[in-house]
Amino acid sequence: MTKNDIIDKISHLMPSKKDATVVVNKIFEEMLTALTNGEKVVVTGFGSFNLLVTQTKKGRNPKTGETILIEPKKKIKFKQSKEIFN
Repeated sequence: MTKNDIIDKISHLMPSKKDATVVVNKIFEEMLTALTNGEKVVVTGFGSFNLLVTQTKKGRNPKTGETILIEPKKKIKFKQSKEIFN
């Protein structure tokens, strides 16, 4: 399911498809803002999203065999609700 599929599914609840697009985009924008600020996003009955920052770690260049440091990365971690498949 894509974002456009979500918009199509809820567009019959809104006055227009344009309004549904604005609502869906605003929801995702607010979720991203919260995650960027280090907040946890919880959608009851679906799951929660957290920002996870990895630590610096040692890696190896497969071409040269040289040891390198891999910089920390920001990732979004999703944990599904226990109710999701019940």
